Amino acid sequence: MKKKRVMSIITFSLFSTLLVVPSVLIAANSSNSNGAAAQTSASSKPPVYQEVSVHDPSIVKAGDTYYVFGSHIEAAKSKDLMSWTRFTNGYTTPGNTLYGDLSANLKESFAWAGENDSDSKGGYAVWAPDVFWNKDYVNKDGSKGAYMMYYSASSTYIRSDIGFAVSKNIEGPYTYGGTVVYSGFTQNDATDKDSVINKKWTNTNISKLISSGTLSGPRSDWFNTDGSYANLTYPNAIDPNLFYDKDGKLHMVYGSWSGGIFELEINRKTGQPVYPGKDGLTSDGRLIDRYFGTKISGGYGKSGEGPYVVYNKSTGYYYLYETYGWLGADGGYNMRVFRSKQPDGPFVDSKGQNAVLPGDVDNALYGNKLIGNYLFDRKVGDPGTGTGVGYVSPGHNSVFQDNTTGQSFLVFHSRFPNTGEMHEVRVQQIFMNKQGWPVVAPYRYGGETLSKVDQQDVTGTYKFINHGSSTSAEIQLSSLITLDKNGKVSGAVSGTWKSTGQYQASLKLDGVTYEGVFVRQWDPVSQKKIMTFTALSKDGVTVWGSKLPNESDSEIVADVVKDLNLGDTSQVVSSLTLPTEGSRNSSITWQSSNPEAITAAGEVHRPASGSEAAKAVLTATITKGKSSSVKTFDVTVLPYVDAELTAQYSFENDLSDSTGLNGEGTVIGSKIDQSGGTITYADGHNGKAAVFDGASGVLLPKGLISSSSYSVSLWVKPEQLTLYTTTFFGAKDSNNWVSVLPMGPSSNQTMVWSGSETWYDAPVGSGIKTDEWTNLAFSVDHGTVTVYVNGTAKFTGSNFKDLFTESEGTFTLGVNWWDPAFKGLIDELNVYEGALTPQQAEELAQQTP
Repeated sequence: MKKKRVMSIITFSLFSTLLVVPSVLIAANSSNSNGAAAQTSASSKPPVYQEVSVHDPSIVKAGDTYYVFGSHIEAAKSKDLMSWTRFTNGYTTPGNTLYGDLSANLKESFAWAGENDSDSKGGYAVWAPDVFWNKDYVNKDGSKGAYMMYYSASSTYIRSDIGFAVSKNIEGPYTYGGTVVYSGFTQNDATDKDSVINKKWTNTNISKLISSGTLSGPRSDWFNTDGSYANLTYPNAIDPNLFYDKDGKLHMVYGSWSGGIFELEINRKTGQPVYPGKDGLTSDGRLIDRYFGTKISGGYGKSGEGPYVVYNKSTGYYYLYETYGWLGADGGYNMRVFRSKQPDGPFVDSKGQNAVLPGDVDNALYGNKLIGNYLFDRKVGDPGTGTGVGYVSPGHNSVFQDNTTGQSFLVFHSRFPNTGEMHEVRVQQIFMNKQGWPVVAPYRYGGETLSKVDQQDVTGTYKFINHGSSTSAEIQLSSLITLDKNGKVSGAVSGTWKSTGQYQASLKLDGVTYEGVFVRQWDPVSQKKIMTFTALSKDGVTVWGSKLPNESDSEIVADVVKDLNLGDTSQVVSSLTLPTEGSRNSSITWQSSNPEAITAAGEVHRPASGSEAAKAVLTATITKGKSSSVKTFDVTVLPYVDAELTAQYSFENDLSDSTGLNGEGTVIGSKIDQSGGTITYADGHNGKAAVFDGASGVLLPKGLISSSSYSVSLWVKPEQLTLYTTTFFGAKDSNNWVSVLPMGPSSNQTMVWSGSETWYDAPVGSGIKTDEWTNLAFSVDHGTVTVYVNGTAKFTGSNFKDLFTESEGTFTLGVNWWDPAFKGLIDELNVYEGALTPQQAEELAQQTP
């Protein structure tokens, strides 16, 4: 799988994120034949949510408590699937909540991958566990029954292993039980970069399986002609999921990208796989491997990970959930589902296509897409506040089926629009449409249950999302459609609709039929219960609807006028975003009394330094149908003010500040909290420059920045580019920081990256080059951030976090707490009080040696 080290920072910093909405939700619990409970209460009291960050969450229930276990040894628990509490301590060891002495307990798995090795160099990579109660497992003391945690340890995108640990207590500690599947092995002796582990297949459990007679020997097809691992056909041994079939047999599915998803039967008493022992093909032509098991999905190096299988008694199908794409905010992570009458497949989508790919094809055309990137876009005048509700790269789900109520829940992690890599757990209810396919509720679970709907409940205008079938980082924005009383659909799509039975929904939109349900849900934006629908087409495309209140044109215009707000316009220093569309497709047009100060498009032209402020009046005209109204805003545009130099480190064979206002820098090791390191000097952009060797950094004096208006400029010449490596780094603490990255997580672009309760990406549109001098600068001016490359502004944004006003801060060059140290040259670090003017930024970039 292509998981990256972004997760190391995320898991370090985000578990304190909480959102608590007061009051409680009253829910009902009577069941019906469709697998969802019938509603007995119309309560509109808000649910109480408490958030946690658990990546790749796998859900299990013990007693009256739900648990999610995820990557990086994180877990949380809840009584109601809404308010979650973390109870783990990540990779802390010894004293690890789940594993005790982590290194000692899992040493057999780590001997192959996952500890201070290759991609996990300097730490651990323990991912995507699955926990369940196995009543048949025989413990070392002879007793029966244990919670079993199957986990994966990984060092590269193909060299991984899957092991298990057991405990009588679901919260641990868990004791190692065995390592069951290895991947990424080679035919002959070989090692990976930053690794001393010999990858030859004889260093896995395959040798013991041959000795015991389980396997006759290694399979030649496991290896490419050069002896490397044939990962386009065979799996990456991560992301295990355990499930029971209808006859009580235990199975494990696993795998990610590479050769696809595989299935193995598991011995319930020992937890060990029942290896096939022989190679072959299924009746429909799928691979059966003597060691890895039966291929059930994917292949050819295509995305597809986090498999999860559940059996539904009502439909008689096994449902295989998996996630396509890359997990980062720019990766288009999205959830898919297939089904089969047998636990080992063939799994097919609603078009009848096999989940195992027929060749090197676009897998986006395979699998029913449940959820991808989307935003129920809140327009000016819509109910509530904010920008709306949406997800970015939602995925790696598990499923909980409540045998008492018949309800099913999709449990997954998601990032969110405009918040970078911050992620949280989400739970949304699953319903079955009349064809027996899962459809997912548009909003997170808030205690809702299905109930009878009437025509008057359903008719009206909806925000509409079509999730499509692509795997893309693009966020699908909602459009508007209207379900009319006459059964017609108009707006962004046209067609017909009807409600059948109690709550079933059938929509024919632009000639395509979608089947699903109508369900009342809690809308976190309007803070009310509203009508929604979720439905699926025969082509495996999901559509959602979220109903808006019924209003007249004049009421809509009044709502827009009331809601339209430009913030503080008395001291404007950057261009304003002037909305041109309001609620229900109402229009907003603008006029400016002084276009030289601010245009009708919101573009600001600040007066030169030393000039007086410029004033203007912006007039907005709001129109919906024949209704219209105006609203005005007084605007004062402040002149530029030259930023004042407060520190200058020129690296003329030392780490002193030539302004004399700050102390010298201190050489440190490859992380902020590590000693050692070596800084040397070489010819730089201007005189000498500091040489960073990839294992050292510089700790700058505290208090280097102490306001909400500041600028930083430096010349950099990277010898190599590594993801997340910083040049300049400043932090209030480990959860609140800003970093200048030559290569950042936004498509490898150079960027300013900031972490706080919400993450902030400021990419410049491209990446800088190695072995070339580049001037990088950024200014923060009371929430407005501007990033310059060689004197040209490449990014400007608002709502940047104030990090240093109430903190002395920690400041470094070349290192932070988590990531690889910078290797290359840094010269002429300048720090300023105030924001750079465009002229100052240009002058800095024009400095010549």
